[in-house]
Amino acid sequence: MDVAVVWYLVLGVILMLMALSSSYFGKLPVTTSIIYFLFGILIGPYGLYIVEADLIRDAAFFERVTEIVVLISLFVAGLKLRLPFNRLFWSPTLRLATISMAVTVGLITVFGYYFLKLPIGVSVLIGAILAPTDPVLASGVQVKHPEDRDKLRFSLTGEAGLNDGTAFPFVMLGLALMGLHEIGDSGIKWFVKDGLWATFAGLAVGWALGHLVSRLVIYLRKKNEETVILDDFLAIGLIALSYGCAHIIGSYGFLAVFAAGLSMRKIGKETKEEGLPSSVSENATMAKGVRSFTEQLERVGEVVSVVLLGTMFQMKFFETWDLLIIPALFLLIRPISVFVGLVGMPMGTLRRPLIAWFGIRGIGSIYYLTYAFTHGFSGELAQRVAIIVYCTVVASIFIHGISGLPIMNLYKKRVEQT
Repeated sequence: MDVAVVWYLVLGVILMLMALSSSYFGKLPVTTSIIYFLFGILIGPYGLYIVEADLIRDAAFFERVTEIVVLISLFVAGLKLRLPFNRLFWSPTLRLATISMAVTVGLITVFGYYFLKLPIGVSVLIGAILAPTDPVLASGVQVKHPEDRDKLRFSLTGEAGLNDGTAFPFVMLGLALMGLHEIGDSGIKWFVKDGLWATFAGLAVGWALGHLVSRLVIYLRKKNEETVILDDFLAIGLIALSYGCAHIIGSYGFLAVFAAGLSMRKIGKETKEEGLPSSVSENATMAKGVRSFTEQLERVGEVVSVVLLGTMFQMKFFETWDLLIIPALFLLIRPISVFVGLVGMPMGTLRRPLIAWFGIRGIGSIYYLTYAFTHGFSGELAQRVAIIVYCTVVASIFIHGISGLPIMNLYKKRVEQT
């Protein structure tokens, strides 16, 4: 049977099941990602053998698919964070996405080099791939609505939105140490171009485009209250424009898309400040309609990517000592990096350990892995790294998928009691 026909059937079945069973899945004590993964196993080599995928062989395909899914999720994360830019909410987020990120990369590098006996470049690459938390699979612990002021949810959402971009310099460093990327004399080119420029330019171009689009919406609605603006086209257009412009100037598209979503959150506030009629103000905020549409896209992307991961499942992947990195990451490295990053922050006794626990790894890590493969990383070491990253993501899907809802319910009760 034609592969395309197979995928039409698979996607049709999955999406129909989602539509008809969403109310039942919502009552389960686990996240739906586990259901999607098990469905992937069912149609993979361990089940009906309808689909067979491989991260190395199909690296270019997985790079594109995961790239699109992460972009949509980052845009959604930006739209959710509508609270003011103040130290109370944003300092923990920025620290987690920078200090904790760097500490995580460093500790994973040490573990890979000294315990797994991997070359330094490969160890740095693994650190960069596994350091970012995932915006796609972490929806259960993210902010629930634009005015959500919970510091735990806000910090986790902002961290996942930012560190999928701030991990990129470390990915490039790992590739450079393996001779697959130009680092410059004494690493100056890497620090300036891949570090400073690519990061800040990406944030700037995304923010500018989001702001311009926001102002344009306000202007059109102010000029003509009956103006019709299509939320879905606006969302996809802004994501694509931000990502494309960021790459043209040599910056990180992930950060640009996140910043564009973040910038759009200002529209509602600005329309109120400018005294527009309530009907215009309500429609001009666009963020609600755009967020609703992109969240649906995000869910579809999550289904496709997690089902694909399920089709690749093989028990032999879990028969290597390399996977000691998984308990080391979740139980040691992540907590250390979080506590170092949040030193001195008034997070309370409960939020800090919960942030440490919810270091969810997922689709972003798969993207960085396949990005390395399409940029020259190959051979036996590549296969070894693929197994480490794949198994870490699978472990996170189940560990955090099972523990997430009960823990967050207990957290909610504790917060309500205080």
